[in-house]
Amino acid sequence: MTGSLGPYGGAGGGLTPSGSAEAKRTSWPLWLRSAVVIVALTALLYVVEAIDAVSDHDLDSAGIESRETDGLSGIVFSPFLHDGWEHLLANTIPGMVLGFLVLMAKRFIVTTLIVWVVSGLGVWLFSPTDVVTVGASGIIFGWLTYILVRGLFNRDIWQILLGVVVFFVYGGVLWGVVPTDGRVSWQGHLFGAIGGVLAAWYLSGKDRKRDHATAPTPYGANGFGNNRGTAL
Repeated sequence: MTGSLGPYGGAGGGLTPSGSAEAKRTSWPLWLRSAVVIVALTALLYVVEAIDAVSDHDLDSAGIESRETDGLSGIVFSPFLHDGWEHLLANTIPGMVLGFLVLMAKRFIVTTLIVWVVSGLGVWLFSPTDVVTVGASGIIFGWLTYILVRGLFNRDIWQILLGVVVFFVYGGVLWGVVPTDGRVSWQGHLFGAIGGVLAAWYLSGKDRKRDHATAPTPYGANGFGNNRGTAL
């Protein structure tokens, strides 16, 4: 790799990181990457359910068993398991839409982990005794509330408007946090929703700290027009 020398013998402006530029040109756009990820995750759920179906639903025993030490491992496995095809189908469309939106927000991993843990622990602590809970509904509720409230924490009008649109489309499912059906884990829905709010609050705080640390000073870091700012 060659480049021009600057006036003092260093590498000058003629040095172009062509490999980096080429990578940027060939990388997939965010929306496409997000779509591929959520489709792949959904396909995984269908593969798991197919295996569960042919094994006489033996996999469902790996769900969350409330207040049993052995049931804690179900916090990890429960979102991948469903109580039959009807249960999985009911979760598919909202899961894909909301998961895609969280992926587009570039906060998927942290948001999902927070929701996953809060929802799972809530189910383990508060579900009825001798009940095994399975399903991704808790995570879906967390994604929903994250999208609904993150604009409020971030004070971002576009995020707020997106939250309003999502509320009109999916807001009705929030009734799922109310105990109305003994076969539905309202505990998972409720604590998943709480996890989504916690994720929005936590991530907005980190974003504000980052923005504050990199905010430019009025006349630059040294007062002579350098507008890149400094880390505080």
